[in-house]
Amino acid sequence: MKSLNGRIALVTGGNSGIGYATAKELIQSGAEVMITGRRQDAVQKAAAELGIAGFVADQGKLQDIEQLVTDVANKYGKIDILFINAGVLAGASIENASEKDFDYVMDVNFKGAYFTLSRFIPVLNNGASVVFLSSNTASMNGINSSIYSSSKAAINSIMKIAALELAPRKIRVNAVSPGPTKTEIMKKAGLDEQQLDTINTWLLDRIPLRDMGTPENVGKMVAYFCGDDASFITGAEIIMDGGMSL
Repeated sequence: MKSLNGRIALVTGGNSGIGYATAKELIQSGAEVMITGRRQDAVQKAAAELGIAGFVADQGKLQDIEQLVTDVANKYGKIDILFINAGVLAGASIENASEKDFDYVMDVNFKGAYFTLSRFIPVLNNGASVVFLSSNTASMNGINSSIYSSSKAAINSIMKIAALELAPRKIRVNAVSPGPTKTEIMKKAGLDEQQLDTINTWLLDRIPLRDMGTPENVGKMVAYFCGDDASFITGAEIIMDGGMSL
């Protein structure tokens, strides 16, 4: 069923992982989709595979965000779906945290997500849907996760306030908070195979459903939030972590 026919969607960080899977799901649901990413080669490859438009933009840079808004507005006018997905990961104890790691995560996950929404508001159609990618770590307390968890807790706060501010235009704002998901983000953080195996074993022991989520799981939830079946849902966070946060 093409539940999103005629709707125009933008997915940030759409060249891999959850963003790519969500772009694919939105296309299958009938939406016309665009993706963004920081690396031109990756964006071009993903856009070609999906048969859609791709824009090179770094969510951690306000100038890139503002240029993206201009490019999207010039090409499509206004949009109906905004999935703010791009994110990065860095772990360290509070004692050993560096300013570089702090700024790296916060510039993309918090400031970048904030200003992506901020600058795209004039380009959103009335009745549009905005979805943030948050994380179950926003409401959990794990060692070495203070920077990342704080960035996602900030996302949830932004989401709820935006839901109130944009309600007069019938724009709905929600968040999806996955737990451990089978993506490349850990490898991108510099972990080797042995470290990944250790972390995966540790995680599975803490997930009641004894499995990790997939990018496709998240993509389907984002598509649901963007459809008419979710027309009375705003300011909501859906946690998808197999019961881990329980």
